[in-house]
Amino acid sequence: MSTIRFCSNCGQTVTRRVPEGDQLPRAVCDHCGTVHYENPRVVVGCVPEWDGRLLLCRRAIEPRRGYWTAPAGFLEIGESMHAAAARETAEEALAEVEVGTLLSVVNVLHAAQVHVMFRARMRTARHGAGVESLETALFHEREIPWDDIAFASIRFALERYLGDRRDRVEHIHFHDIERRAH
Repeated sequence: MSTIRFCSNCGQTVTRRVPEGDQLPRAVCDHCGTVHYENPRVVVGCVPEWDGRLLLCRRAIEPRRGYWTAPAGFLEIGESMHAAAARETAEEALAEVEVGTLLSVVNVLHAAQVHVMFRARMRTARHGAGVESLETALFHEREIPWDDIAFASIRFALERYLGDRRDRVEHIHFHDIERRAH
């Protein structure tokens, strides 16, 4: 359901209807005719690896404060997805990475988000907690705190990363999450 109530162009109230030439209901300003499109937000991150171990961050913010995640966050205007993955890793885990190939694309339908994850190689073993993290750690596969992974999309990416690593392939994996699941 649309959260837009007023036109960003003229300030008048909008109505929800299918504009001419479209197939979906949109927030339309009946005063100036502006059609307001609402599209999913893109979250970008990576699965950083150092010496066979994966770098994870324990979240210091909601949602899912205290749970573990791979470094990821919202793509900014004017930023490439590779740059966003590297930036988020620097911000959340104080680590420098070389972002590699595309790992997964997860459509998180209930949240109107698309989560895009890349493979990444840490440039050094250096890491630490940024302002959005309580702590960071490098985990061997058997040490990953699977019961405390923050998001289903991150669990999916980690599982596919490890499976691909075992099989010595680099596939691109797609998944849809229709309802909230952790």
